[in-house]
Amino acid sequence: MAVALVVVAAGVSLGLWAASGGDGGSTGAEARSTPGGAAAAPTTTEPGTSPSRSYALSETPRTIPAVRDHTPARGPGWKPGDGDRVVVNDAALADEGRLIAGELGLTYAGEKDDDRDGDVRLSLAAKKGANPESYVMTVRDGRVEISGPAEAGVFYGTRTLKQETHDGGTAPEGVVRDEPAKERRGFMLDIARKNFTAGWIEDRIRELGDLKFNELGLHFSDDQGFRIQSDTHPEVVSEQHLTKAQVRRIVDLAESRHITVVPEIDSPGHLGAVLEAHPDLQLRTAQGSAVQGAIDISKPESAEIVDDLLNEYADLFPGKPWHLGADEYQALVRSDPEASFPQLAAAAREKYGSGATVADLTTGWLNDRAATVRGHQRVPRAWNDGFFRGGSVQADKDIQVAYWTGKEIGARPPLEYLEAGRKVINYNDEFLYYVLGEPQTFVYPTGQRIYEQWTPRVLRGTAAVPERYDGQILGGSFAVWCDLANSQTQAQVAAGIRLPLRATVQKLWDPDRPELSWAEFRALADRLG
Repeated sequence: MAVALVVVAAGVSLGLWAASGGDGGSTGAEARSTPGGAAAAPTTTEPGTSPSRSYALSETPRTIPAVRDHTPARGPGWKPGDGDRVVVNDAALADEGRLIAGELGLTYAGEKDDDRDGDVRLSLAAKKGANPESYVMTVRDGRVEISGPAEAGVFYGTRTLKQETHDGGTAPEGVVRDEPAKERRGFMLDIARKNFTAGWIEDRIRELGDLKFNELGLHFSDDQGFRIQSDTHPEVVSEQHLTKAQVRRIVDLAESRHITVVPEIDSPGHLGAVLEAHPDLQLRTAQGSAVQGAIDISKPESAEIVDDLLNEYADLFPGKPWHLGADEYQALVRSDPEASFPQLAAAAREKYGSGATVADLTTGWLNDRAATVRGHQRVPRAWNDGFFRGGSVQADKDIQVAYWTGKEIGARPPLEYLEAGRKVINYNDEFLYYVLGEPQTFVYPTGQRIYEQWTPRVLRGTAAVPERYDGQILGGSFAVWCDLANSQTQAQVAAGIRLPLRATVQKLWDPDRPELSWAEFRALADRLG
């Protein structure tokens, strides 16, 4: 515990107080601690002396992710007190106001023009060209103001305030100016292979919101299960599944935290649960052998059932992004797909001309599914190994690349996608894949490795792509895959991803080398909970 010496009123009196290291200190309206620095000195001064001279210069708050800019000042800072209010300048901020008021034990007073001691004021302040997720938080004269050009930015400011005041801490005097480097900050969950309860997913949404993530991906259809209620095709739904009412609550909770839920129905592979109810659509070789999880894309009925599902869920998931999968279509792992699957080869030639291949037909399938979701004003996304080199058919330019691997057939180096002008989202399986049971060569990722070695430009393996492509990399997503579903319980998954999630969002919010060491970052994560 450090001891600081403060001169009050130009040397007339001396005071001693203890520095608490950032999460505690004196309590009460007249003695407030500063995170990472000294607790405030008493405010008694000689007549005519500025009270600010009684306080040490504030230190940058310690939060996850770290704020990107803090201008220090002298003053007591702010911490929640009895009778303090949250007020807003716009009714659109009512949800953000009620949330932070409830979390800090304050009174939500709605739209007010007057200022009172202890107020937290949330404001929308339009600024042309500003990042809608940016905010400015000013702590001065016993009050807090959080302003931003849009609701999302103001919400993130309240998350900073919540962390600063966690467990009796104090928001330091001064001004925070903050915004994310990357627009997509995601967490993807495989609920198809392992059934996760709605309550567990909701807990993760609250956690993600406090960490300033803004995407939750739900991979809900695969060979092992189809996990959301369907009205158009109830026969494909697994016994354990989420009802649409539960999904609506999940989506509503996510929206309240400015998180977009991104659905994924993977096709034309990974459709085993659908094919179990529709075996006539199963892809078969020339010899009649069934191909696991693969639908026969030469049959019109195959497109019809997948489009039925895509159209049905468009109303359930209102966000713009839509993941179409497109990876690991097993027809393309054969040495001669045209010989192994003559029906696919014939369909390719009929649709695209005499030189067309099974890969062309598969790309056409992806484009057709993209057209289906585009009809609902969605932005399509697909795994990188669903984009093929050459051929007479190319994936539509607006399909974003979810880059996860360089190991699969069809997977090319990241530069090929970037040089083609595509927008890319980083799911690098070397760092960001938490695969239950650690099958094949997977190992559980650690927060330390992400924190110290990964950035959004590290798309494949451990090497970064050139900085000139940074603008095409929209962000990244940490992913939980449940290949060996019973290897961990829900509680074990939550514990296992806790530090990796925090490290991931730190690097998405600010890809530069963090100021804190890993040991310091981990201690901060443990303190904040």
